Amino acid sequence: MAARIPEEKIIELRQSVDIVEIISDYVQLKKHGRNYFGLCPFHQENTPSFSVTAEKQIFHCFGCGTGGNVFNFIMEAEGVSFQEAAARIAEKGNIPLDIKPHESIALQHVPPHEQRMLKAHELLGKFYHHLLMNTNEGAGALDYVTSRGMAVESIRKFQIGYSLPEWDIAVKYLKQHGFSEGEMEQAGLIIKRENGEGYFDRFRNRLMFPLTDMKGNIVAFSARSLSEDDHPKYLNTPETPIFNKSSLLYNYYAARSEVRKQGFALLFEGFADVISADHAGVKNGTAVMGTSLTDKHIHLLRRLTDSVTICFDSDHAGIEAAYRAGLLLIQHGMETKVAMLPQGLDPDDYIQKYGAEKFRSDVVGNALAWTAFKLQYLRLDKNLQNEGERLKYIEEVMKELSTLGNPVERDLYTRQVAEEFSLSLEVLQDQLEKLVASQRKKSKPRQQEPNPFIAKKARVPQAHILAERHLIARMLRDEEVAYRVMDMLDGHNFHLEEHQAIITYLLGYFEEGNKPDPSLFLHFLPNKNLRAIVTEIEMMTVDHEYTEQELKDCVNHVLKHGKMLMIKEKQLEQKAAERNKNMEKAMEIAKEIIELRKSLSYM
Repeated sequence: MAARIPEEKIIELRQSVDIVEIISDYVQLKKHGRNYFGLCPFHQENTPSFSVTAEKQIFHCFGCGTGGNVFNFIMEAEGVSFQEAAARIAEKGNIPLDIKPHESIALQHVPPHEQRMLKAHELLGKFYHHLLMNTNEGAGALDYVTSRGMAVESIRKFQIGYSLPEWDIAVKYLKQHGFSEGEMEQAGLIIKRENGEGYFDRFRNRLMFPLTDMKGNIVAFSARSLSEDDHPKYLNTPETPIFNKSSLLYNYYAARSEVRKQGFALLFEGFADVISADHAGVKNGTAVMGTSLTDKHIHLLRRLTDSVTICFDSDHAGIEAAYRAGLLLIQHGMETKVAMLPQGLDPDDYIQKYGAEKFRSDVVGNALAWTAFKLQYLRLDKNLQNEGERLKYIEEVMKELSTLGNPVERDLYTRQVAEEFSLSLEVLQDQLEKLVASQRKKSKPRQQEPNPFIAKKARVPQAHILAERHLIARMLRDEEVAYRVMDMLDGHNFHLEEHQAIITYLLGYFEEGNKPDPSLFLHFLPNKNLRAIVTEIEMMTVDHEYTEQELKDCVNHVLKHGKMLMIKEKQLEQKAAERNKNMEKAMEIAKEIIELRKSLSYM
């Protein structure tokens, strides 16, 4: 049983941090008006509907409904208990907290079989790292990796390890820690023998690179061979319930804060480039894992930044891959640049040859804008000394420039083409104008896109629901108002069950001696759905000042709706009596309906 944290300590913890700063470690937030907006980290979306208010220290997603205070956010984002979230907030706010959360609660929202997989990977990752750094058996592998330029501090930071040549070291090690062979096989760590008798390790005599998910958990390994005769060069964990390479970016978790700080992510082709760049002082690097860039990858990147610089190998395959990745990034509205390397070098080679400073300044610092890179790409496989191919290239360039929406950008590149090929600028500009006009005719008029930083508008609630929400908003801020509203309702309930549950909990919250504090009240609510409704209500624009008449009007809306429902019920009863030829009862019900309608007019 985890220790209970006193209310006064919860208040101190909450006041020690700013929810905007905490959430900014997970979501790229942009200010719009008084609130901050970004892409929700709890569901996939293309238009930001996730809102954070610094004034009230709460968050709410208008798309999926998730909401709460800073504790709730950490709990949802990291999948941890309240005590674990409190411990992390205490660390951020430099507040002493004498509590040790149970290790088992850190993965409480993860299915049990996946928790076991994550635990197996964590244990094996530490074991492989120990073998590389601290054993005689791993000394040769350590010499190999350091001789290739990898620093010891990088090996420690990225927890690189070594798997022994024996066939069943991992099998035996995990068995000692209580894992069955079936669990290990499902996690992709061992393979069943062809004769069906026993298992052997998937990874043997290889450098082991742990792959972590967006929460920092090891979910897979990429293993590099130490011998040219050992194929394949890289062997990865197969797809498992916890690992999908199309939705994982190497170093994403560790690079998050640096990406936000730098304002852009550096995208590499492999983890060796990320590690080398990190040692060179470029800490905002991520990499795809042996696959093309996907929509899922971009969704992860968009949580952190709107800008990506691609830094792939300089060979033909690398440039083609950079082009495909760039097209997808542009399609998703990302600002895209490409850092070019000298022919025949990958980022790791370049850093080894020219050093960290030149990589930062000459490669990353001189990254090409997407259009500039695209013009370079169009040169591939063309001999520009040949007149026919040169004309074809110029024609392709002009078509490309005609698609640009910025006239200044079109003019810049047109002048560059004219100068490079000694062509008449006027002729090129005339041709470009014709192409632009042709493009306009082809393209249909686009509807004006909504402002992405304004939350999605839900259907307008009915008057009585809106009245209930306004009353709750007032009751959350003022204990006296809460009890006065209850007196005015005179025993009648709110019509929405969730609203009634909220005020029931609110009255209990006040009866325990707590002061009005919507953010603290969220901690008092046991139900995620109720917290979401409270945060949505808190996001409403409600004047601090109010009148007694405003309260009466809202209460009347609630009471009127109740009487209108009663009238509808009576009308159904009246029709049923008429169908049964019971005219006396029908007349009695008609009188009741008249009295109810009269009472409505007096409200």
